[in-house]
Amino acid sequence: MRYISTRGLAPALGFSDVLLAGLAADGGLYVPDAWPRLAAAEIAALAGLPYAEAARRIIRPYLGGEIADADLDRMCRAAYARFDRPEVAPLTRLAPDRYVLELFHGPTLAFKDIAMLLLAQLMDHVLAKRGQQTTIVGATSGDTGAAAIEAFRDRDNIDVFILFPEGRVTPFQQRQMTTTGAGNIHPIAVRGTFDDCQTIVKGMFGNVAFRQTHALSGINSINWARILGQVVYYFTAAVALGAPRVPVSFTVPTGNFGDIFAGYVAKRMGLGIDRLVIATNVNDILARTLASGRYEVKTVVATTSPSMDIQVSSNFERLLFEACGRDGAAVRSLMQDLSTRGDFALDAASLAAIRGDFAAGYASEADVAATMAGTYRATGFLPDPHTAVALFVADQFARAGTPMVTLATAHPAKFAAAVQAAVGLEAPMPAGFGDLFAKPERYTSLANDRKAVEDHIAALGRAAIEKA
Repeated sequence: MRYISTRGLAPALGFSDVLLAGLAADGGLYVPDAWPRLAAAEIAALAGLPYAEAARRIIRPYLGGEIADADLDRMCRAAYARFDRPEVAPLTRLAPDRYVLELFHGPTLAFKDIAMLLLAQLMDHVLAKRGQQTTIVGATSGDTGAAAIEAFRDRDNIDVFILFPEGRVTPFQQRQMTTTGAGNIHPIAVRGTFDDCQTIVKGMFGNVAFRQTHALSGINSINWARILGQVVYYFTAAVALGAPRVPVSFTVPTGNFGDIFAGYVAKRMGLGIDRLVIATNVNDILARTLASGRYEVKTVVATTSPSMDIQVSSNFERLLFEACGRDGAAVRSLMQDLSTRGDFALDAASLAAIRGDFAAGYASEADVAATMAGTYRATGFLPDPHTAVALFVADQFARAGTPMVTLATAHPAKFAAAVQAAVGLEAPMPAGFGDLFAKPERYTSLANDRKAVEDHIAALGRAAIEKA
């Protein structure tokens, strides 16, 4: 198994190098040079397996023999032992053919834990074998940063610098990032939006000298291993509902496009998925793109679902690569248009290819609040705002006789103010988080300026010191 860049100019790499690199040298994102397929019997055999064993079987084809089966098994078991439900990602039935997939049972109460804890195990393993250190740099709209900090805290070979938009994450999310006290953790509040944070991170990876000097690694969903870790729960959920005999649809609250792209990967691997439904809030660039064929960046609007307050969905580039027939030159042209003009237009064939696998819809803030309250009153399930976006959109695409699974991506306690306003009750605080707001915070506030962030990393990061 080799990995190639969506922009076609970076050298092909093996899994371990892709794991540590994150972003390709040409600015593209890595994807496998071919999609592994699982036979129907192999998919059916996943039924009833422990989650860690299902993960090992699904992930193994992507490693190219670079990690021994025994090591992969150990890492999967260690990662998924940290969840408060043995199923890791349990299904809850809301109504006939309507389900939520609960992805918030990890240590930071968000779906990011499922992939991030495994990513930490994999990176630690590869770095130890190579005797290397790395500097993890990531941008977060809330949950990715908390999950990364929890997964990588106190690791000797890794420093973590997480950029988040100042004043645009919830107090719960911010304190998850800023109260660990771990010496290798460095949260940075950027005076801008999530897209600004993401642009800074991409710029640092594009600065070849800085990237090499500080051994940068990425943990955003631009990192292929993050996507790979999310593929697993599509299989486990579908098999629990009768796959491969029964096709299943999924509706996914979508910001950076990584979570739903994992569903596309599962489909390419042979999982019988009827529909993949993109659910967006009023920052609806993806819904507009599927409707019109034009990807046009507009101003980010702050909402009650901040992890989706995004206009530049990085992982959409991976889908563009597939829709364009894996033509790196075509993707480079589209990305150049996006960079210079803030938009691009899809040709008819590419748009048809995307529409063949995806549908899309959006929810207004009023829709989200009404869905939170209505779902709780009708079913007893209390959704967070992101999940409510997806539940609202799922109603538009559900079909009788086909299970529709909505991904529940965060615990409602992370968005207490929105829950209180919409439902009129206080979201229950899970055990272990009662003192979160009593802990001292430690973070640095910086301007929306890449050079300022690079200087901060240069002053605190250890990778360059170790190499000196």
